[in-house]
Amino acid sequence: MSSDTSAPATNPDDGSEAVDDGTTLAVDLGGTHLRAAVVAADGTVLSRRRRTTPVDAAVPDALPELVVELLDAWTGTAAGGEAGEAGPPRRAVVGVPGIIDHEREALVHAANLPPAWTAHLNEGWLAERIGCPVSLANDADLAAVGESTFGAGRDHRDVVFVTISTGVGAGLVVDDRLVRGAHSGGELGHTVIDRVAAVAGQPATVEDLGSGTAIGRRAAEAGLAERGAELADLVRSGHEVASGIWRSAIEAVAIGLVNLAWVVAPGIVVVGGGVGMNGDLVLPIIRDGLRRFGPAEVPEIEVANAALGDDAALAGAANWWKAVGRD
Repeated sequence: MSSDTSAPATNPDDGSEAVDDGTTLAVDLGGTHLRAAVVAADGTVLSRRRRTTPVDAAVPDALPELVVELLDAWTGTAAGGEAGEAGPPRRAVVGVPGIIDHEREALVHAANLPPAWTAHLNEGWLAERIGCPVSLANDADLAAVGESTFGAGRDHRDVVFVTISTGVGAGLVVDDRLVRGAHSGGELGHTVIDRVAAVAGQPATVEDLGSGTAIGRRAAEAGLAERGAELADLVRSGHEVASGIWRSAIEAVAIGLVNLAWVVAPGIVVVGGGVGMNGDLVLPIIRDGLRRFGPAEVPEIEVANAALGDDAALAGAANWWKAVGRD
C-alpha cells in the first residue's frame, strides 16, 4: 500500500515540548486493522502502512512484516527512500487493545485479539523482529498521550481521554505523565456504576451501559433497524425512542467520567471513538453530567472532541517514552 503524509499534529511555536528531533516507529494493532507509521517528534505522521488484522493466524507475524515493509520504503535508497535527513526510527511503540503488564512489558489479555498471540506480544519478541527497542502500550493510553501532547489537551496539565466505540476505554495524563501501575490503568469501561445490577449479574459497567455495542443492543431490543451513523442521524432527527437510548448510554459514560473527575480533577476531558466523535450528540450530555455531579470546587472542566482522530495513538508514540518515564 502506498504511504501518505499528514499535517503536523502540533504547531512548533505553540509551546509543545517534543521528545527529541528523531523519529519513532508507531504501531497500532487493533482487532480489525493493523497500522504502522513513522512519526516525527512533533507528532506528525510522516509515512504509514495499513492492512487488515489477520486474526485467523496462529502468530502475529503480520505486525513485523508490515513494519519491515514500512521501513524498507522509508530508508530504502534503491527505491528513493522517504526518510531524507530524518533517518530511521530509533525506537518503537506498539499499541494493543488490552491489558499490559508493564513490569514484564507483555500483553496479559486482549479480548479482540487471538488468545494465542498473547505469548508473542511482548517487548522481547517484538524488538527482535522489528530491530529496535520496543515499548508495549494500551491503545487508549497511547491515544491519551497523543491528545494530551499534540491534540485537544495540549494546553492542559491534567487530561482525561475517553474513547466511546465498540467498547469504552480511557487514559489519564496527570502533570504530563501517564497514570498507570504495574498493569494498565484507567479502565473506565470496566468500572461498575450500577451496584444493584452488578449483584444481579446484569449489565452494570460503563461499557455494558454506554458503549456503541450497548446502544446497538438496546436499539435491537426496541425494534430499530438503524445502527452506527444511521442511528445517530435518527437521534438528530428527534426520534423519541432512539434519542432515549442514546441519552441513557452517554449518561452512563458521563457518570463514569464524573467518578474519574473526582479522582484527578482534569482540566479537560477529550472524547474520541466512533460514537464519541458525534460531538453534537455526546459532548453536551457529558458537560451536563460533570456540571451537575462533578467537583464544583475546581474550575469548570472543558469537554472537547479528540483533535487527532484515528491518528491520536500514532502521534502519541512520539512522546510515549517520556510520558511513561522511560526517556
